[in-house]
Amino acid sequence: MRSVDVVVIGAGQAGLSAAYHLRRVGLEPDRDFVVLDHAPAPGGAWQFRWPSLTYGKVHGMHALPGMRLTGADDERPSSEVIGAYFDRYERAFGLRVHRPVEVGAVSEGEGGRLLVETSEGTYATRALINATGTWDRPFWPRYPGQETFRGRQLHTAGYPGPAEFAGQRVVVVGGGASGTQHLMEIAEVAAETHWVTRRPPVFREGPFGEDQGRAAVAMVEDRVRRGLPPQSVVSVTGLPVNDAIRRARESGVLDRLPMFDRITPSGVAWDDGRRIEADVILWATGFRAAIDHLAPLRLRERGGGIRVEGTRAVRNPRIHLVGYGPSASTIGANRAGRAAVREIMELLGREASGGGGPVPVLAQESAYV
Repeated sequence: MRSVDVVVIGAGQAGLSAAYHLRRVGLEPDRDFVVLDHAPAPGGAWQFRWPSLTYGKVHGMHALPGMRLTGADDERPSSEVIGAYFDRYERAFGLRVHRPVEVGAVSEGEGGRLLVETSEGTYATRALINATGTWDRPFWPRYPGQETFRGRQLHTAGYPGPAEFAGQRVVVVGGGASGTQHLMEIAEVAAETHWVTRRPPVFREGPFGEDQGRAAVAMVEDRVRRGLPPQSVVSVTGLPVNDAIRRARESGVLDRLPMFDRITPSGVAWDDGRRIEADVILWATGFRAAIDHLAPLRLRERGGGIRVEGTRAVRNPRIHLVGYGPSASTIGANRAGRAAVREIMELLGREASGGGGPVPVLAQESAYV
């Protein structure tokens, strides 16, 4: 068993931000803290995105603290651009991420320590920063007859890009940004497409300013404070309208149907008698927080979520959740990583060494593609 002051689980935007700030206050990787990531390579969930999601289609990718991402080719897959950026970021700041490492469970240990059971052994830690995001928990709704469907069902998490749907009849379920992106590119090659959502989509014209952003985050924060499962910030901002969205609406690609009532062997059906034949049902229905490894700590409230103040779990203030709820955006994850480190230094009862100066840069580069 190894003892450290802090364990960071996850090396996406939130986890790397936290690791950066841990170094900035004077803690050393592999001595004072450790970063564990189950992914095979740098890039967080971005490395698993489909090839047709180019960097130019990414909405609002905020740079990691201390290093800008400049000169990126908009036509390159976002998985490549951001994966390379995260890789060089880790090396530049000497973050020494351990991967691939699976975390099985976090539980109470002796002497006020938490025990983090992993595929590379057990860590005893005084504080834990959980930055596991949502990618590993795709949400699959359940509808009557689902098991009888003879076609293919897949989720955004396994979306391969549009080419595999050429000549097929495709039903896309979900009213978020992923659903519209899937639909618009599949429509170019499929025999027919249909868009189904639980609620009428809300399209947002014009700029999205700071006031609207604060209001959206406040709605998510309110749910977290009440111990309810968080909604993503994106889910309360509406769908931004750009030229591609306008064309798709004008052409009828984004004509929305209400949610079907059941799935048949050959498609989907409504109780009013309407039926659609389909070869594929694509569930663009979002994700849930990947926090099952925290179950032994009994952090959940009756509403099903974890109540958080700042970044601390109310039921166990040694647990810090970043990239969760209101911080589940790239800029929010950056801020949450910094806030978690500040709170942890208070918990540890120690001053930041070096006066909170700059992190030592181990590679002489300042901007990456």
